Amino acid sequence: MLNKIVKTLLISIFSLVFSYSAAAWDDVGHKTTAYIAWQQMTPEARERASKLLQSAPEDSDLSVFFMQDARPLELRRLDHFMTAATWADVVRDRNLNVRYRKYHKSNWHYYDTFWTVENNQIKFIENPNTEGGKALEKLIEFEKVLRDSSVNDAEKAIALAWVMHLVGDLHQPLHNSARVTETEPKGDQGGNLFLLTPQGTPREQQDNLHWFWDSIIVRNIPRGEACDTEYISGVGKRIMKKYPAAKMQNRIETEFRQWHKEGVELAQTKVFSPALKRFETPSAAYKKEAMKTSEERIALAGYRMGALLNRILGQ
Repeated sequence: MLNKIVKTLLISIFSLVFSYSAAAWDDVGHKTTAYIAWQQMTPEARERASKLLQSAPEDSDLSVFFMQDARPLELRRLDHFMTAATWADVVRDRNLNVRYRKYHKSNWHYYDTFWTVENNQIKFIENPNTEGGKALEKLIEFEKVLRDSSVNDAEKAIALAWVMHLVGDLHQPLHNSARVTETEPKGDQGGNLFLLTPQGTPREQQDNLHWFWDSIIVRNIPRGEACDTEYISGVGKRIMKKYPAAKMQNRIETEFRQWHKEGVELAQTKVFSPALKRFETPSAAYKKEAMKTSEERIALAGYRMGALLNRILGQ
C-alpha cells in the first residue's frame, strides 16, 4: 500500500513537471482537446470513460493519474481524462524502462502523406523508402477494440488513451505531412527538418517548424500563475467561444480519413505558405494565421472526439 502511495506521488510530480516543460500540442493542445471533448460527452460516456481509465494495467501508470484528493469527483475525473490524452507522450520517458519498452510507440503519432512542389503545382508522391507512420490505422484499430464486447477493460483503457491522443495528433497538420525537397529527399519529418533559426545555429538552440506548430497555443496564451486545470479550462472555453460546436456540426460527423486529408491540405496551404522562409523567424502575419488555424483544429478535434466517445461509450 505504501509503495503504491509513493508511486502515485512520484507520478503526480512527474505529471506536473511534464505539463510545464513539454509546452506543446503534445501537452496543452492534447489536454485542451480532451477538455472540449468532455464538455460534449454525455454523463454515461463520461462515467464509462472514467471507469475504463481507472482499469488500466498497473504497469502502464495510467490509472494512478486519477487523484484521491478532496476535490469533487467530477473535477478529478476531468483531470484524469485530460491527462490520459497525454499518456502516449508521457510513456516516452526512458527512465521508466519497463513502461517505455512496452507502451512507447514512436511511429504511431503521425501518418504522413508525401508530397512535393513541381512547377508551382503540388504533386503527391509514393513513400520514398522511409517510415510514414501508423496514426490513422491505429486509430481505426483502437476504435474497434473499444467497440468489441469481448475485450477486457484493461485493454480498452489503453485503447481509449490512444484514441484520445491520436485524434489530437491527426488534427495537427504536420502530423499528416512529409514534404519532399532537394534538401529533404525522404521527407521533412513533419517539419522537424525545416529550421526557423539561422544556418549554423547550435543544435540545442535550433527551432524547427514542427516545434513552432506544436507549441503555438501555450506561446500565445500565457499561463501566468494558473494551475494546470484552471489554465486548460480557460484555453478550452476561449476556443469553444471562437469556434462553437453549433457552427461546426456539418464538419463533426466525418470519417478519420477525412481528418487526415484536411491535415495534408492545411500543411500544403497554411503551414507551407509562400510567406514561410527557411532559416527565418515566421512573420507576425504568419503567426496570427497559424494560431487561428490551430485553435480551429483543436476545437474540431475536441468536438469530434466527444461525438466519437458518445457513440462508443454512451450506450
